[in-house]
Amino acid sequence: MNELDLNNRLIAIKGARGSGRTTLLLQLAKIHLPQSSSLYISLDHIYFFNHNLYELAKQFALLGGTHLLLDEVHKYPNWSREIKLIYDNFPELKVIFTSSSMLEIYQSESDLSRRAVSYTLKELSFREFIQLETKKLFPSYSLDVILNEHQQIAGALLQDIKPIPLFEKYLRIGAYPYYRENEQRYAQKLINTINLIIEIDIHAVEDMQYESLVKLKKLLITVATSAPFTPNISKLSEKVGVSRNMLVHSIKLLERAGLVNELYKDNSGIGVLTKPEKLYLNNSNLMYALAKENTNIGNVRETFFLNHFKGLHEINLAEKTDFIIDKTYSFEIGGKNKTKKQVAQLDKAYLAKDGIEIGYSKTIPIWLFGFMY
Repeated sequence: MNELDLNNRLIAIKGARGSGRTTLLLQLAKIHLPQSSSLYISLDHIYFFNHNLYELAKQFALLGGTHLLLDEVHKYPNWSREIKLIYDNFPELKVIFTSSSMLEIYQSESDLSRRAVSYTLKELSFREFIQLETKKLFPSYSLDVILNEHQQIAGALLQDIKPIPLFEKYLRIGAYPYYRENEQRYAQKLINTINLIIEIDIHAVEDMQYESLVKLKKLLITVATSAPFTPNISKLSEKVGVSRNMLVHSIKLLERAGLVNELYKDNSGIGVLTKPEKLYLNNSNLMYALAKENTNIGNVRETFFLNHFKGLHEINLAEKTDFIIDKTYSFEIGGKNKTKKQVAQLDKAYLAKDGIEIGYSKTIPIWLFGFMY
């Protein structure tokens, strides 16, 4: 919330279903915006069966409205054209809108790239999960600070929390804030959310046939039960029942929807039909919900690490370790018994270990990377 620059006239907030976009809009209206001149609208409301957004905005501006909060814009036909007209014709109105992470805001019918400032709402970080669980607020730390001061940071945190049991719980149920509604039914609710993303969000943006949507689910389960998944496009396209190009396109769709993460050794030259060298689910909660007893703990750790770096730093596959960050820092991920063998001869190489509370030298507890945001 504090990262949003509310002076901008048009703000786009993208994020996966369940990440908290609606709650964020309502909290903004309650805490930061003038309540007498702010209006929250969900664009999948039946009101819009007989009315259009532009006319509503026009009437709101005439009544002295200043802030228009639009939720679920991807469910409204011609959303980009009408938002562009609102922006151009009502300079006194500031518009904040949310959309599925599926939506390509800058490739929409009416290009909003020169008008909208875009933000992405990630899933809960481990730090944010701790705040919900313990009611204790801890600061976030940059990667450089963690690498150089991890012992002092971990030592200070250990005065207030026991990180390992919290981390184990986070890996299973902590990525989406609605876990708090019912922890026992969380896995089922998460599967329901996955179905909604595929059947409603992807369908709304891509207008895919039902049979193709079913094949997306099949692809997702295949990724979930692998450790981690190195896609053989020929075999996989045969197994899922789609062409090679359609399979690569489907993987891109699942990434845009916030369900998978693609990983490459080098980001240069990646095109729309470039197959990823490795494929991970977006977060470990999805793994436990889809793969259940087939979840691989090594894959869980790597998925957590990748998820927390994605969008904050450039992360790629490395030649001799698991990941390389910003083309500079090499990381090997493992359990508490992992040795330094793979990183011993490398410069700027680190071990991110599970099952330890505090690190030493270039060995850092993996949970601490959950404090980057």
